[in-house]
Amino acid sequence: MASAIRPPRDLNHNGTVEPYEDPAQPVERRVADLLGRMTLEEKAGLLFQTILTMNPDGTLVERADAPGGAPTTELITGRSMNHFNLMGSGGPRAMAEWHNRLQELAADTRLGIPVTLASDPRHSFTDNPATAMRSGPFSQWPEPLGLAALGDADLVREYADTVRREYLSVGIRVALHPQIDLATEPRWARGNGTFGADAELSSRLVGPYLEGLRGGDRIGPHSVSAMVKHFPGGGPQKDGEDPHFVYGREQVYPGGFFDYHLKPFRAAIAAGVTQIMPYYGMPVGTEHEEVGFGFNRGIITGLLRERLGFDGIVCTDWALIHDAPIMGNLFPARAWGVEHLGPLERIWKVLDAGADQFGGEACPELVVELVRSGRLEESRVDVSAARLLREKFRLGLFDDPFVDPDLAEATVGAAAFRAQGAAAQRRALTVLVNDDVLPLRTPSGDRRPPRLYVEGMPADSFARGDAVVLTDDPGEADFAVLRLDTPHEPRPGADSVYERGFHRGRLDFPAERLKEILRLLDTVPTIVVIHLERPAVIPEIAQRCVALIGAFGASDEAVGDVILGHATPEGRLPFQLPRTMDEVTHGRPDSPHESTDPLFDFGHGLRLAPRHP
Repeated sequence: MASAIRPPRDLNHNGTVEPYEDPAQPVERRVADLLGRMTLEEKAGLLFQTILTMNPDGTLVERADAPGGAPTTELITGRSMNHFNLMGSGGPRAMAEWHNRLQELAADTRLGIPVTLASDPRHSFTDNPATAMRSGPFSQWPEPLGLAALGDADLVREYADTVRREYLSVGIRVALHPQIDLATEPRWARGNGTFGADAELSSRLVGPYLEGLRGGDRIGPHSVSAMVKHFPGGGPQKDGEDPHFVYGREQVYPGGFFDYHLKPFRAAIAAGVTQIMPYYGMPVGTEHEEVGFGFNRGIITGLLRERLGFDGIVCTDWALIHDAPIMGNLFPARAWGVEHLGPLERIWKVLDAGADQFGGEACPELVVELVRSGRLEESRVDVSAARLLREKFRLGLFDDPFVDPDLAEATVGAAAFRAQGAAAQRRALTVLVNDDVLPLRTPSGDRRPPRLYVEGMPADSFARGDAVVLTDDPGEADFAVLRLDTPHEPRPGADSVYERGFHRGRLDFPAERLKEILRLLDTVPTIVVIHLERPAVIPEIAQRCVALIGAFGASDEAVGDVILGHATPEGRLPFQLPRTMDEVTHGRPDSPHESTDPLFDFGHGLRLAPRHP
């Protein structure tokens, strides 16, 4: 049943229903009418999306040194901006009230153009301020790698639908995800946010993800719009470094797999995605100009728009124009290949490349200056402004931008959503080794509960009646459980919170730490659980443990349930686990499933037989 058309809002406060204010009018007529009423300054404001934070009580942040570069009121009323990315969180009611205050501020502007609020992922375990936020009040699910480990399109759709419902309740209308890069370079820090290394798997899951966020076949007032990233695929990073940093700016294709990395984006376009973000990296050794993808006309106009037929919104990654430090005066994400250009020239080059919006920037006056000086046609600004307005109209923001704080409290982290996420965490756990110990039981059929030593997670994660007896002495235990994280290699001098959030470098444990681990494994039969945010190199551990479980975002309680047999793990590896670091360092960053002798291959995952009393 079609929803009733809402009565028009008098957005420009003149007592007359203009076409852009009338919900009964077609979207294209509303866009054209509003665009014709806008000043150049108002159009330019549409082209910028920057970070906002909120006060814990839901009030607006009005400090001059706020992360967005100015007080909130100044950004909306002074710079005509109305696209923002919420960093941080609060309680559901406070988030909803903060969002409504933003919309009230926007409603008082000359044309009443509503705010579009975006968010990085916030439904899992990652807590890197540059890429994703820990779930907090929202329901908690496996990382995207965990969804890929299950490969269940229906579950992905259910997950994205839950994200949609929780986001909508607090006013978030654009998801800065899914991340459909391919994690073909094992050392790359961003692999954790992907569906793994396989193009076919990622392509199969992106459509259901978009459907879940939309809440159906097309975008409407019930939808969250997805901004997929990072075109044309951010995985093939030289040496596995990340282009947020100067030592990671090069993206390379020694294996000739450039088109392989495009496959998930082709699938996303076929599934109706309306927003895409290119990455920071610059292609090296290809037919394309060696400049960052956000400045790259061959990539955005030639490849994305002309060859792939995408006519939606292209938003750059954050802070390309001013080399602005991210997270304070810490570490900048720069404009690779065009460092010599000033802000005006960079603005022009991004627009000439075919992008529509500048992420992490708040300088619409530079677009105005380019037009007033004759260096940029206003008609070019109109093209991007129309795309951005069209999305606002489709999302229903002009007709009803406000949310209900009571509904937000009832929706965010609702018991049903938390239960769904918890069940998915358990299913996504991936058994790699099992010497007939899982589900856990007492050795030799003894009816007494096994004595269990636990390290790396709370021992009470196994408090399930009389299922086990806990001991703090591994020498007295029948079994041990050891929970580990994938190793990473901190950079010398990397003293910023921002840079430390990127786990990259070597994938094997340092010699002394490995000795400690193997000492425990040699003392007591040990079940090892390792969080595989990247493909760890763990041949000695795999050989000497009695069971090995890969985790892709799972609570301690979820791990305990699987080990004790109260839940059934179903995961399969979404990438290969290499056997040696030498194999990794000599590999080709763009090549999928390259190892001919991996420790565990893509798709490996054991099934557990149920235990009977």
